Amino acid sequence: MSRKRKRQQPPAAPPQRPETREIAVAQVTDKYSEYPSNGLTPVRLAEIFQEADAGDVLRQMELFEEMEEKDPHLFSQLQTRKNAVTGLDFEIIPFGDEPRDKEIADFIEEQLGGIEGFEDVETDLLDAIGKGFAVGEIMWGYDEGHVVVQSIKTRHQKRFFWDSLDDSFKVRTKEAPEGTLLPGNKFIVHKYKARSGHTSRAGILRVVAWMYLFKNYDLKDWVSFAEVYGLPLRLGKYQPGASEADKVALMQALIQIGADAAGIIPDGTTIDFINTEKTSSSDLYERLARYCDEQISKAILGQTLTSDSGGGSYAQSKTHNDVRHDLTIADCKALASTLRRDLIRPLCIFNFGEDKRIPHIRFDCEESEDLTQTAEIIGTLIEKTGLRVPTSYLYKKFSIPEPEADEEIATPRFAGGAGILPFKQLSLKAGPDGGHGTQQRIDQIADAALAASKGNFSRIFGPVRGLVDRAGSLEELKRQLEDETLVEKLLGKMDAGEMEELLQRAMFLADLEGRSIEHGRH
Repeated sequence: MSRKRKRQQPPAAPPQRPETREIAVAQVTDKYSEYPSNGLTPVRLAEIFQEADAGDVLRQMELFEEMEEKDPHLFSQLQTRKNAVTGLDFEIIPFGDEPRDKEIADFIEEQLGGIEGFEDVETDLLDAIGKGFAVGEIMWGYDEGHVVVQSIKTRHQKRFFWDSLDDSFKVRTKEAPEGTLLPGNKFIVHKYKARSGHTSRAGILRVVAWMYLFKNYDLKDWVSFAEVYGLPLRLGKYQPGASEADKVALMQALIQIGADAAGIIPDGTTIDFINTEKTSSSDLYERLARYCDEQISKAILGQTLTSDSGGGSYAQSKTHNDVRHDLTIADCKALASTLRRDLIRPLCIFNFGEDKRIPHIRFDCEESEDLTQTAEIIGTLIEKTGLRVPTSYLYKKFSIPEPEADEEIATPRFAGGAGILPFKQLSLKAGPDGGHGTQQRIDQIADAALAASKGNFSRIFGPVRGLVDRAGSLEELKRQLEDETLVEKLLGKMDAGEMEELLQRAMFLADLEGRSIEHGRH
């Protein structure tokens, strides 16, 4: 038979050199805006979107920035969506089981952990949820012969655009105001697709922009309504032959009466006060604003019961919260994919010449579970079915650190206050060749007790065993035991409390055996 030859990995390519220059240098004009939301109308909003569809997203990004600034509800929902990811721990998983994979993963984990303000970097990249994409420029450097990340600088989205000729993604710089292509392994470009289509149209803020516009109209009218709510309509009447000066004086008087509750009018003119019933429509503006907020919440969080006040059962809230968790998982996977492609992969290429066996990054986005129930299930599986569960899994599952060799460990105690022997794991039923009360049965119980408590016996009687091993013969052992000082020192090393527990265990087992004999139980 022909043996299959183990497939060898091809040698890694020599490491490349990174681009250390700063490409998209921040400019003073980045902080300025044309404030496209001022006087925003449906026609103007459509024009901004058309510009973005053609590749120029400058005004769209400025509008999105203002939307977050002006609408507290919109801002809070986006922050909730981002914080659900940035507050999670992450781990670096090796590509495979080879030692080199472990070496690469350890290096990547060390590098990511050394990036100052990495949570802020995550928050900036998650800005793509609302705006469709987010960009960070990697500032490469060298440290002890390794290529390292010195910092990651956020770049404003309005600096980037898609070329109308070939749809290539470019950045405007001081040296190339007409735009230049992004160098490889230099930028982290995180894209989020709230829906299918071009990246310029994929952000959630594009979806909620119309609700923002309608709510903006509603709030303006609501403020105007609140300003005159409860005040009667003031109607001025002038004579047919009144001059323009009389008309102006009458209008000024109407205004003063509204603001100052006082005014003067020309002779021959009158003012009537007309009360109107506004109770039926007083909450119309609030209901419209709440409706817009609910639609925004649905678009961002996928539900409303955990974000907006209102009714809803616990079961409904739990179901809605699960939908929101699905979005968190999707955000984590998308961000992990971007970081692996644009950050981890270049680190591997620059330091190991490796562009295939790239480690993965995984965020701990699983929901917290009932550990008590989990412990009961695992215990049942082990006890009833004999399932073999590695202790390493249990330590990791319950977030318990593994004890060191010389570290004191906690031990369980039964109700009597003494004993750490798991009695339910001992078989007190006599075997086919041994009955209750026989020497063979006594040996069975002793062997079971020793097997279950061998660690405790070793710890308690360790000094005695050491003395016996060193003596070598009964005569030498007898001679050493005649030394009272040595015996006192030996007894001082033994744990009297645990010795007492072992004796109580033996008495407990003997009691159970006696009860079984008395009642004839097997």
